[in-house]
Amino acid sequence: NTEACGWDGGDCIEFNEKYPGCDVYSTSNIGDGECGGGDYNTQECGWDGGDCIEFNEKYPECDVDSPSNIGDGECDVGDYNTEACGWDGGDCIEFNEKYPGCNVDYVHSIGDGTCRGGDYNTEECDWDGGDCIKFNEKYPGCNV
Repeated sequence: NTEACGWDGGDCIEFNEKYPGCDVYSTSNIGDGECGGGDYNTQECGWDGGDCIEFNEKYPECDVDSPSNIGDGECDVGDYNTEACGWDGGDCIEFNEKYPGCNVDYVHSIGDGTCRGGDYNTEECDWDGGDCIKFNEKYPGCNV
């Protein structure tokens, strides 16, 4: 999509007229029905061809790579599990209430029947949702 390449053989002329200054990898993702983050959710790209308008109204300060993960039924951590993003669109409220202060990469691993060490086997994470209680009783002081 450059002038030297004839705007992709003319395929991008209409796109460039509609979204001047929109510089994204895949122009077909603009207005595809799914709110894309990053460069797609910009004024130049028409808030992803309109796909992100509702998201931006609901979460104006939420800046994540995949807005479609917000409120998808799975608690995503990091930038998603913040007040600005509505605690991942509500997906993390129950987890946050049950395990306040528990900061792990994979919340679905808490209480899944497998004892994990590190950040999972902590008081904040209720000893990996109870998965590590027997291990901790058998090996007190063992931190793996």
